[in-house]
Amino acid sequence: MNEVRIDKWLWAMRIFKTRTVATEACKKGRVLMGGVAVKPSRTIKEGDIINVRKPPVTYSFRVKALAQNRLGARLVPEYMENITPKSELDLLDVVRISGFIDRRKGLGRPTKREGRDLAEFTESMSDGWDLDFLDDDDE
Repeated sequence: MNEVRIDKWLWAMRIFKTRTVATEACKKGRVLMGGVAVKPSRTIKEGDIINVRKPPVTYSFRVKALAQNRLGARLVPEYMENITPKSELDLLDVVRISGFIDRRKGLGRPTKREGRDLAEFTESMSDGWDLDFLDDDDE
């Protein structure tokens, strides 16, 4: 086995959950070799460097060996080397710290954590206020 389709290899290396997702990523221009987007049928060989854009990070992998079938996670390091620059991986930490990956801040329902924080905030705000005037029905 001297060459393997890139979509099949990306799936076998567990970079994408399904081969269909790997194929779609290639078609959308998210898989690059030498800075050029590649088609899913592009064949790869040992030593090739593949860049995969999964926003916000662009991962880089060096092909150490070829595989057509999906591997167990423990075997993956024998077949590929993750050569993603540290600066790209630091972007993941920034996103994780911000906590809002799937939606822009302020949109959608609050998360459980945001709900607890809001309840705590409103409780602390009302502790110092005298709201008895709201209950005065004497007038």
